[in-house]
Amino acid sequence: MPANPMSKAKTVAYLADKCDVPKKTVSSFFDELFKLAVKECKSGNGKFVVPGLARVVKAHRKARMGRNPRTGEPIKIKAKTVVRIRPSKQLKDSLLK
Repeated sequence: MPANPMSKAKTVAYLADKCDVPKKTVSSFFDELFKLAVKECKSGNGKFVVPGLARVVKAHRKARMGRNPRTGEPIKIKAKTVVRIRPSKQLKDSLLK
């Protein structure tokens, strides 16, 4: 059975211990990082990079034809904006060794 991912509280506690700073400071850092990522993605360029970890990209999907899996009937899927998170090369190389 796979292990559960670390919760935010456990991540904050781990980083606070490793960096020897208060948990409140680490938690505040994550909150500000989130706000900055949202602000940057909503801006004109639609991208935000967390160095060494990932790139968050706002992307547009075109309208397309799909198929209802239950009936097999063709349906039209509307265009929409989605968020994609792309891992950095450094992260991929470290995980896939």
